[in-house]
Amino acid sequence: MWDNRYSGDTYAYGTEPNNFLASMIDNLPPGNVLCLGEGEGRNAVWLARQGRAVTAVDLSSVGLEKAQRLAGAQGVEITTIPVNLSEFEIGTDRWDIIISIFCHLPADLRRIVHQRCTEGLRPGGVMLLEAFTPRQLGLGTGGPGNLEMMMDAETLRTELSPLEFLHLWEGERDIHEGVFHNGRSAIVQILARKPE
Repeated sequence: MWDNRYSGDTYAYGTEPNNFLASMIDNLPPGNVLCLGEGEGRNAVWLARQGRAVTAVDLSSVGLEKAQRLAGAQGVEITTIPVNLSEFEIGTDRWDIIISIFCHLPADLRRIVHQRCTEGLRPGGVMLLEAFTPRQLGLGTGGPGNLEMMMDAETLRTELSPLEFLHLWEGERDIHEGVFHNGRSAIVQILARKPE
């Protein structure tokens, strides 16, 4: 599915960063960034332009090839790794920042990945996430269309419980990201830090 979605010349979700991520840049520490489910690279490339060392992982090698083209066009370098998140070793105390923007996974895998994220952050590192909530199913403006892949504040508070939540918000906002995220959307946002 994802290779097919990313196979065109246009960028499915645009080339600009997610605006929640962009709004939080001053709250992100310097250092190494891991972008989960990064697709065509809009967020990874933007973070590299802000001086971060970025690794982008995604199931789709087609998407990551476009991410590399976008990076080249914008004069930055990113590392891309085509991999299923079920097989990716996030590591321990390795990342200063982990970014998850609309990275929707089956619930069992999501819980495992989120646990790995809490382990993979360095002390003082932060995780930033934006995702669709179950209410998104009635809006039809983007997202997986599968209830078990949605997230809400309570779910994230539980799954990322070792982290300290600096920002946790659930509500609706207008999203305009390419052709697949367009209109009023039900979302949850977090910025959470690993205790030092």
